[in-house]
Amino acid sequence: MLIKIFSEKGNDRMKIKMSDGSVREADFAKEPGRSAFRHTTAHILAQAVKRLYPNTKCAIGPSIADGFYYDFDFDFRFSEENFAEIEAEMKKIVKENLQLKHFTADRDKAMKALEERNETYKIELLKELPKDAQISFYQQGEYLELCAGPHVAYTSAIKAFKLLSVAGAYWRGNENNKMLTRIYGTSFPSEELLTEYLNRLEEAKKRDHRKLGKELGLFALFEEGPGFPFFLPKGMLLKNLLIDYWRKLHAREGYVEISTPVMLNRHLWETSGHWEHYMDKMYTTSIDGADFAIKPMSCPGGMLVYKMEPRSYRDFPMRISELGLIHRNEKSGTLHGLMRVRCCTQDDAHIFMTPEQIQDEIKRVARLIDEVYSDFGFQYHVELSTRPKNSIGSDEDWELATNGLKSALDDLNLPYVINEGDGAFYGPKIDFHLEDSLKRTWQCGTIQLDFQLPQRFDAEYTGEDGKKHRPIMIHRVVFGSIERFIGILIEHFAGKFPLWLSPVQIKILPISDKFLDYANKLENDLKSEGLRCEVDKRSEKIGCKIRTAQLEKIPYMLIIGEKEANADNVSVRKLDAGDLGSMSIKQLLEVLRGEGI
Repeated sequence: MLIKIFSEKGNDRMKIKMSDGSVREADFAKEPGRSAFRHTTAHILAQAVKRLYPNTKCAIGPSIADGFYYDFDFDFRFSEENFAEIEAEMKKIVKENLQLKHFTADRDKAMKALEERNETYKIELLKELPKDAQISFYQQGEYLELCAGPHVAYTSAIKAFKLLSVAGAYWRGNENNKMLTRIYGTSFPSEELLTEYLNRLEEAKKRDHRKLGKELGLFALFEEGPGFPFFLPKGMLLKNLLIDYWRKLHAREGYVEISTPVMLNRHLWETSGHWEHYMDKMYTTSIDGADFAIKPMSCPGGMLVYKMEPRSYRDFPMRISELGLIHRNEKSGTLHGLMRVRCCTQDDAHIFMTPEQIQDEIKRVARLIDEVYSDFGFQYHVELSTRPKNSIGSDEDWELATNGLKSALDDLNLPYVINEGDGAFYGPKIDFHLEDSLKRTWQCGTIQLDFQLPQRFDAEYTGEDGKKHRPIMIHRVVFGSIERFIGILIEHFAGKFPLWLSPVQIKILPISDKFLDYANKLENDLKSEGLRCEVDKRSEKIGCKIRTAQLEKIPYMLIIGEKEANADNVSVRKLDAGDLGSMSIKQLLEVLRGEGI
């Protein structure tokens, strides 16, 4: 499929020419135009690399969420210092206005073409295709690529691009294979859009939760525990504030909270299906000669709690929540601060219900997720993920579950897109992707409708007809994991948390040791009002104390000296707002309560 893109002046609307000759309007921000645009840029990168370093072998180069990458096998030590000459060559290729020509060849001809170019990685991919397959190629100038497309029609469509970083990547993601060099980049239909994106990247670096988490004393990462974050005192304050908020909402919504063990035996995980379908993510051990697994999720333990006693339709909907400590065997190369860890606290919940209650419960959970994201100022979009290849259960159950989720979203008038084949192995799901202040999206909340687990655990309830029935089960999370949500919040707010969420809300800054007694009294008075505050007792000048409090992102600073001590008031400074003037403690409390504390 060839896609011809014509950028219209003043915006990024495009006309897309399909392989059948049809032309339709499209937006760069939507598919398939965006992927075709960036996939073509990856080809331009590969062509430039082959021109400059002919002995280089090409692997794969797909488009990704914010750009593209290409994996290469260089015969020299490659670094970002090589970017300038590669980008210059890429600009030449764009200026040459090369047409991307699509053609197919039988397997023998395809193999010969790749062998002539000594493209061993692509030959490996080709060998896995059926012998009678027609192999898809794209060619631009002298560069030939084994590829299914789609692409823009001419290289001149790629108006603006930038190579961003270099990383190591095992061929085909297998640690036993050779480490290749992965070059990341991005591209846009205008320099303005590229500049805007690069500015967001710079801002993202400043907001990096790993950097801010260390500076603000929230959490630590040690070599002794890769993927296992340590929460420091202020980080624990933040974590517990989120948990308190979560618990209040769930108590209001009729949830009861449980806690299930971190480690359970193999039989449980075989019954749930995790031993077969999720084994590569699980940590296992042996106890008294029997196999055990540390839980990667809490649902099987929740099933045991459900089955402890007979259940009736009168008990439904039964809403059971759990802040479950889970462990997952993530690859070391994927670990990233709090965003991707091996141990986290998942804000799980399981709802048991009758078939008639499905719609109302899904809508109730969706409204709860909407409330939480709104409280933190997030926009979001919704995806409906359908049956994956690696799944359990009947076609009928999957159809009923998927239709149940669709109907609930339609009733709520929530726009959504279908994410084919990305459901859990036991059921379809609704995923909530929130958007932060830098317009990045994060998948956090999820609602999964499950017909399988109650069946596998032989869970029952007595219906209104007096007969035994199988309950329907919803798995759902709101934060996703507490740790990851904290990481997102740090970057979203750049460490400047709302007053109610700040580990330290007020810093009291005496201008000298002479006023420490008044500062300590003030601290006690404010703490008795439920406020979190500290006194800066250092023998430093007041300017230094103010700068420190600002670096610590403290929302309010109270400066006290002779004038304030004699008048029994404070001089108030607010982060990013500056001097608010002198106030009595009563006036200060009114200001703070106006911010919702």
